[in-house]
Amino acid sequence: MKHKSIGRTCALLGMLLALALLCSYVEALIPFNFGVPGIKLGLTNIVVILTMYLVGLKEALLVSVARIILAGFLFGNPFTIVYSLAGGILSFLVMVFLKNALKLNVISVSAAGGVFHNLGQLIVAALVVENMNLLYYMSILFFAGLLTGVLIGIVSREILARLFH
Repeated sequence: MKHKSIGRTCALLGMLLALALLCSYVEALIPFNFGVPGIKLGLTNIVVILTMYLVGLKEALLVSVARIILAGFLFGNPFTIVYSLAGGILSFLVMVFLKNALKLNVISVSAAGGVFHNLGQLIVAALVVENMNLLYYMSILFFAGLLTGVLIGIVSREILARLFH
């Protein structure tokens, strides 16, 4: 009986990973340029948040990291993977803390995730190019991450509400 449960979990995680990759692809197709590199909608964060709330934290981390690596190979390049992993892991750790330790709502968790994803990517970019002046972009990226994070949080909250009502 335990094998069926493991099989169902693997199938669910596979579907969530496929959905996250689909969101990455759709996001790559959307022309979303405000003159500052790194601003994205963060559609895949919907899948990560839903996985966190519905399945578990380890599973959400697995889906997030696997999606970043696969999307980097499919739609990006090695630098995309490095920047996305830095942002994704920092964002994930902050979201877990806010969700579990502070018991914040899904919109707040998502908003912080958007901000910290941008911060993680910006720190790595500043280190790679050895120019800390890149950190001046943080005010713009903070606002963009907050805005997109709130929007993604609202969508995630609505999906969660509809799944349980």
